[in-house]
Amino acid sequence: MTPKVSVLVAVYNTADYLPACLNSLLNQSLHDIEVICVDDASTDSSLKILRQYATKDPRVQVISLDENKGQAHARNVGLSHATGEYIAFVDSDDWLSLDALSSVVKAFDGKEVDSVLFHLVYTYPDGHTEDYPMPQFTTMTGEEGFRKSLTWAIHGCYVVHREIHKAYPYDESQRAYSDDNTTRIHYYKSRRIALCEGIYYYRQQAASVTHAVSVRRFDYLLANESMHRQLLDLHVSDEILALYETERWLNLVGLYFFYYRHRRSLSPSDRRRGLNIMHHVWATINLSLVRPSLRRKFGYHPFHRSWLLFRLQEELYFWLRSSLSPAPSPNGEGSEHCCLQMKKSLTPNPSPSGEGSKHC
Repeated sequence: MTPKVSVLVAVYNTADYLPACLNSLLNQSLHDIEVICVDDASTDSSLKILRQYATKDPRVQVISLDENKGQAHARNVGLSHATGEYIAFVDSDDWLSLDALSSVVKAFDGKEVDSVLFHLVYTYPDGHTEDYPMPQFTTMTGEEGFRKSLTWAIHGCYVVHREIHKAYPYDESQRAYSDDNTTRIHYYKSRRIALCEGIYYYRQQAASVTHAVSVRRFDYLLANESMHRQLLDLHVSDEILALYETERWLNLVGLYFFYYRHRRSLSPSDRRRGLNIMHHVWATINLSLVRPSLRRKFGYHPFHRSWLLFRLQEELYFWLRSSLSPAPSPNGEGSEHCCLQMKKSLTPNPSPSGEGSKHC
């Protein structure tokens, strides 16, 4: 019998958390599921644990990869084996409330619903929890969901119709942040997006690359560029393209602020790599699509004929900001976090492939 929901679980060295994740899935009130676990060449006992669960419950499928190729690849391998009407994904150190998938399926009964968001709850090492800060809604259009996902006004923990996910698998062109692109495309291609009451518990690690000094932060700009190419392939409206190019420009300025604040903590080679990525993005963004009022602001003026002038502007802009406000608001334009509106933290122990994202 075809399962109602396929749950993809990409696994890399999460032996300490894996039983809690699998128990939450196998004890769901919705029994009609399959759990497809793809071990991405773990070096701990994760694969052993997966095989133990598979011997006890036939709903668990285990696929073992010989080489670590990152989470996007692992999820795509799992996706190729999925047969459920709906596709969910759960990180191997996270877990669901026991009624989560039943709640999801109920929400799909709504008219033209193609994606359903969980109720997202962050859990912290000290035991406290907090809800993801998101306005409540019943349903919204896919385009509205896409717009909101640009700044993660809605999160990216969701279940989607199999047809959409099969048509738009995970983007393997970038090793980090590429799941952001997939999520946004799924939302854009959905007729309507619903919110359910089932809870996704997301484990916040004690440290995260999102807040750490790492050259991989600049990969966010490359993932943005990949998203831009995909939007062109989808033939989206000029309005959507302009919206996203503006977001890319904000992200560039935000990453320059990260560089400005932390360059002394980066190695010379990492500084060069970060500057090269930012230079590439600065040269390739279609500035005619960036919001005109933004282009006229000091700190955001493109100086499109001179990378040096743009850099001098950024250095002065952030020096002034630091002088006038030593602790910039994390939500203000130009701050370290204003443009990196990432829906998830990154694990402190990235896989050897460089894929360190912890995705929901």
